[in-house]
Amino acid sequence: MDKGFSKDLSELMQFPTEGIFSTVLAKDEGYNYTLMCLAAGTNIDEHTSTKTGVVQVLKGKGIFRLFDKDIEMKEGTFIFMPANAPHSLHADEDLAILLCLTK
Repeated sequence: MDKGFSKDLSELMQFPTEGIFSTVLAKDEGYNYTLMCLAAGTNIDEHTSTKTGVVQVLKGKGIFRLFDKDIEMKEGTFIFMPANAPHSLHADEDLAILLCLTK
């Protein structure tokens, strides 16, 4: 990791028939980068994280709820979440996101 690396996220995407497929791309004590692929109709119930987070939508559509605001998820959407922010999401269609968590 100290020399860096690259990965083609489109090649790593795998959409399950239901639920979530996720793969950790890079992780240490200060950060976690995860590719998440959600099947259409999948929900992630409201929860919080003690870490600051960023969600970038790579493919698909859905609704992301941050605090009390619904955010349309579509390719290119960038969502910033402060630590301890309540959030949830629903995948309207197969949805791929890059989740980045930092201290």
